[in-house]
Amino acid sequence: MFTGIIQAIGTITRIEPKGGDCRLTVATGKLPFADVQLGDSIAVNGVCLTAVELGERLFAADVSRETLSCTTLGEAKPGTHVNLELALLPTTRLGGHLVSGHVDGVGTVVDKHSEARSVRFTIEAPAGLAKYIAEKGSICIDGISLTVNEVNGNRFGINIVPHTLAETTLGETAVGQRVNLEVDILARYLERLLLGDRASESGSAITEAFLKNTGFIT
Repeated sequence: MFTGIIQAIGTITRIEPKGGDCRLTVATGKLPFADVQLGDSIAVNGVCLTAVELGERLFAADVSRETLSCTTLGEAKPGTHVNLELALLPTTRLGGHLVSGHVDGVGTVVDKHSEARSVRFTIEAPAGLAKYIAEKGSICIDGISLTVNEVNGNRFGINIVPHTLAETTLGETAVGQRVNLEVDILARYLERLLLGDRASESGSAITEAFLKNTGFIT
C-alpha cells in the first residue's frame, strides 16, 4: 500500500525485453533508498513493482505483459521520468489516501492552463471508470494522490499547486499525454458490496434498474 505522496522523481535508464515482458531499471533520484531491500514494493508512476535487483541509487523490476498493456509503462522509454514512492509503514503519515498501486485504467490530459499560481488540468477517464470519480473525492494520477475539483461526464478537473508541480512529473505533463489512473479503493469495494449475492454472477453490475429494485433510489 502507498499514500500517493511522491518521494522522488526517478528516471528509467534501461528497458530489457524478457520473453514477452520486460525488466525496467530505474534511477531513484532523491528517493530515501538506504533501507530498501530485494522484494520491496516501489510505486512507479502509480504502478506497484517489486525490486528484483538493487544497485547504487537504482533498482530493477520485472513488468508483466498485463501491466505493460494496462498502464503507461508500456509506452515508457529510457529517459522517461517517473514518480516514485516506497510502500508505507505503520508509522507513515497518511498525507494522501490509501493507494494500492493497481492501476484501473489510463486517462488522457485534454486541457492544461494556469490558474493563479496553480495549474488546472482536465483529464478524460475511460468511460468505465467515470462512475468511481466523485467531486471532492480522491484519485491517484501517475501515483499522485489528488482531489477531484469537478466532474463532467467522464472528464474531471484537478488543481495542481506549485509544490506538486515541482516535485512530481505533472510539471512536465502536456496536453494529449496519457496518465495512469487509480480510483479510490473504497468506491470499488462499495460497488461489490452493493451487488450482494449478485456479485458471484457473471456480468453483474450496478445499474439504475438494480438501484431501483433494491430500494437505493426511487
